[in-house]
Amino acid sequence: MTMNRREFLKTSAAAGFALSTFSLVGMEQRRHRTAIIGTGWWGMNILGEAMASGECQVVAMCDVDQRLLNPAWDKVKQLTGGNPERYRDYREMLERERPDICIVATPDHWHPLQTIAAVKAGAHVYVEKPISHTIKEGRAMVEAARQTGRVVQVGTHRRVSPHNISARDFLRSGKAGKIGMIRAFVHYGGGPETPLPNTEPPKELDWDLWCGPAPLRPFNGVADLSNPWRGALHPRGFRNYLDYANGTLGDWGIHWMDQILWIMDQKWPRRISSYGGRPIKGPPVLNQTHQTTDAPDHQVALYEFDGFTVSWEHRQFAGNNAEKGESVGCYFYGTEGTFHLGWQKGWTFYPADGRKEVLHEDPTLHEPDQQNIKELWADFLQAIQLGRRPVCDIEEIHYSTNVSLLGMLSYKLGRGIAWDGQKEEIPGDREANRLLRRDYRKGWEYPKV
Repeated sequence: MTMNRREFLKTSAAAGFALSTFSLVGMEQRRHRTAIIGTGWWGMNILGEAMASGECQVVAMCDVDQRLLNPAWDKVKQLTGGNPERYRDYREMLERERPDICIVATPDHWHPLQTIAAVKAGAHVYVEKPISHTIKEGRAMVEAARQTGRVVQVGTHRRVSPHNISARDFLRSGKAGKIGMIRAFVHYGGGPETPLPNTEPPKELDWDLWCGPAPLRPFNGVADLSNPWRGALHPRGFRNYLDYANGTLGDWGIHWMDQILWIMDQKWPRRISSYGGRPIKGPPVLNQTHQTTDAPDHQVALYEFDGFTVSWEHRQFAGNNAEKGESVGCYFYGTEGTFHLGWQKGWTFYPADGRKEVLHEDPTLHEPDQQNIKELWADFLQAIQLGRRPVCDIEEIHYSTNVSLLGMLSYKLGRGIAWDGQKEEIPGDREANRLLRRDYRKGWEYPKV
């Protein structure tokens, strides 16, 4: 019996990367020579959907940490019967393999250089969010995609999540009335942070290349990747080290800022102010023997848009049981009621008229990790086939990333800023404009527009 593509997708929908019950050996229609840079947890979720599509042949895998690369390679070989080449340096991989598709699933500070290199090598790119560490890097990525004509999809998979799509339809239909205010939030528990010891990098890891264009900090990671230390820089803790990422607002915030722009049909705010700090985690530590994270343990940001205001808040203490629904999401406050758009529990509309029925829709999410990568990957392949822009096109998510980065920029300055979205600059503010980019470490060149 021959299984067509739709039947295959349906069969594997709930499985994600856990495809051990369904062998891919012998699958036909291998069209897109696919490579991946970054073979950690999330990168392999993406690659799992690439393999499940039946339209991708994994030809190369790249990671600076062999402790991540080798088990990932074993899994791909087991599932596909293929023998992809392994690389430590993405530049060598792109030059030798010239893949049709490249997945970029590395830490944030690497996304710009690797995406630009991949499109210049002829690949279409699926890059994880946020697209960049600084705003001018993001603009360079957009220009590179346009100049090469390559499709660049960004992993903001909530744009294809069924309950997010229906939420957008509901809000844009006017059923919640005129929206005057939106509140986005992420609340997790936590407490004071204990400095962790700096150690020598494991022999399997090229730490200098991991840091790449960013500052070379002492290594702070784990020996057992299956049991990561809370707060350790490598492999998953980098998001709270500002040399390499932009804290919770840069990580989680991009999802909800993207939803706001997408639903409200906006590209940028006019004014931004943001404040926060580390009163619970304590002052950041970085010395020869120990270090901590340095991102804020809580942060509040305010964004002024045309016709409505957005507030963002996150905290990493006090638990998360005080919110209706769940610990992440957005509240849209309209003249007809309050609309909560969440993640694992779907959306709920609370009418302003208490006599009316509360409305709710559950989500449709896939394992592992309750996501919608499958739908986003299918859109990516279709965009390549039809020569159109994908639903999470690089320019669209550049604007969404900017919202988070502008909040972090204001936080670092300790004051509010204005934003000219057309020119992508902060009018008349030399100090703030300097933070739209940063110097790269010697040997690496900041991308030019």
